[in-house]
Amino acid sequence: MERMNTEPPRPSVRERPLSPHLQVYRLPVTALLSISHRITGVLLGIGLIGLVLVLMSVVQGPSAYAPVHAFLSGIAGRSLLWIWIIALLFHLSHGIRHLVWDTGHGFSRDSLLYYALGEFAAALVLVLAVAIATLARS
Repeated sequence: MERMNTEPPRPSVRERPLSPHLQVYRLPVTALLSISHRITGVLLGIGLIGLVLVLMSVVQGPSAYAPVHAFLSGIAGRSLLWIWIIALLFHLSHGIRHLVWDTGHGFSRDSLLYYALGEFAAALVLVLAVAIATLARS
């Protein structure tokens, strides 16, 4: 007597649907800002380590600070400083948005986009203000 197979047939690998790749999936603005907030947090942490190293070189005297000053005065050093400043101001703007959320406001669909655009605009205005203040000083 032949034994009957009671298991349902398994689909082959080719028949299974594939999940979308990140290249075809369009993330909402709020998701992009959330990911950016996490990235800027990491950049700020790395930048703080750099700041501590700079302060340690200052404490050790002019001979230790001279190479640090030469690096920070160059294109690479200035670029890193500007990246860190932009990360700081964007992270600050997003943090203020979280403070607004802590009050229970800004969770409707329309206000999520409104606050996201406002957060981006605030960060841009702050970066421009720092840039103008820096250029006016030099």
